[in-house]
Amino acid sequence: MFRNMVTSLLKHERILTTDCKAKELRKVADKMITLGKRGTLHARRQALAFVRDENIVSKLFAELSLRYQQRAGGYTRIIKVGPRPGDNAPLSIIEYVKEGEQQKAKKKILSR
Repeated sequence: MFRNMVTSLLKHERILTTDCKAKELRKVADKMITLGKRGTLHARRQALAFVRDENIVSKLFAELSLRYQQRAGGYTRIIKVGPRPGDNAPLSIIEYVKEGEQQKAKKKILSR
């Protein structure tokens, strides 16, 4: 289940899921970005063993790893949406943080 969710998150960079799944998915998704930042052949093979889609892995190593090259961690964000209509399960959106958003948050804190 997490393989499919990580593949979808890497492909679309944002997915809607329950809170518990999003919190567990964050751990795996951050590890995939860390593998992409390493950039070695061994890291690529480890990512391919988990994701199993070569196009998504090439996107991970080409685009996403370069986006977070200067970032030490915290690549994902969880936004709580509310309850699901059918069974009242708490829903969340998990997405990758854009690069400029971290700097804006720091400027707001420093200006206070």
